[in-house]
Amino acid sequence: MNEIARLVKTLKHRLKIQGMTYRDLALALNVSEPSVKRMFALGRFSIDRVIEIAHLLGFTLAELTHEAAASEGRLHTLSDAQERELVSDAKLLLVAVCVLNQWEIGNIVDTYALSEAECIQRLVKLDRLRLIDLLPGNRIRLNVARDFDWRPKGPIRMYFLGQGMGEFLKSDFSGGDEVMAFSHAMLTEQAMAKMQAEIRKLRQRFAEIHEESLAAPLAKRRGTGLLLAMREWEIGAFIKLRRK
Repeated sequence: MNEIARLVKTLKHRLKIQGMTYRDLALALNVSEPSVKRMFALGRFSIDRVIEIAHLLGFTLAELTHEAAASEGRLHTLSDAQERELVSDAKLLLVAVCVLNQWEIGNIVDTYALSEAECIQRLVKLDRLRLIDLLPGNRIRLNVARDFDWRPKGPIRMYFLGQGMGEFLKSDFSGGDEVMAFSHAMLTEQAMAKMQAEIRKLRQRFAEIHEESLAAPLAKRRGTGLLLAMREWEIGAFIKLRRK
């Protein structure tokens, strides 16, 4: 695959995993949807247009080029079967989350009630699922991109909605390291597309800060959740007051 084709493939991947359609991109770029489809079909982009799309996706041109080179062969989404097996075993899911955050086996065993044998057993499963390569000396190489996403309505998302969301929102978010904010506005479709692009940039920045934090010892790092959501919405009490 040549560099241009790899760059176009990466752009398509980024649009897909961030849930951005060609229509959304057209609105954000203020061009027609057929024009966007034609650009991707022919692979003909001006440098300025590539930079503009990269920025909408939360990348600089250099970062997008690096992503195109580094992401070859890495998984950006898991299959339904992969997700289903992960959520079928709490210990397997735990080990998967730990290795995605670049923990070593010793860290996992010291922190959680797993023996080294149990941990390695789960790593072998993750290797079979192609999420990692288990190397000699039990070293781990990730096959999953840091920005991989859950399948819409897939097993992991439904597991989180069923078991994790309530626990996450149970806090009153009054602690010094907690924050909750809610805003409401009346937006056009184009404005909504731009706002979604801003959310994607924030998510990408969150992943970058995670990478920067890896230089610190594990004891200095804390698991941190970031929930971002936006949709057309009106509170039920207001809907009841609408004229028929």
